[in-house]
Amino acid sequence: MANHKSSIKRIRQAEKKKLHNRFYAKTARNAVRKLRSITEKTQAAELLPKVSAMLDKLAKTNVIHKNKASNLKSKLARSINKLA
Repeated sequence: MANHKSSIKRIRQAEKKKLHNRFYAKTARNAVRKLRSITEKTQAAELLPKVSAMLDKLAKTNVIHKNKASNLKSKLARSINKLA
């Protein structure tokens, strides 16, 4: 266990931030999953900007890496363009 007040506080803050990040990362993963499962092009095209914005926000706050966000957005766009 930490002995310094500052390190005890840092541990508390890190735990709180971890839970916050985990919630938003899981929410984004579910949104990506939902978008991939949609088979109608109009619905998918409507949802894509929302999911892209969500991924960008996660990348901006370093919850996920910026390249991972870019790769996911690119793959989602390609899969939506393939829909008939």
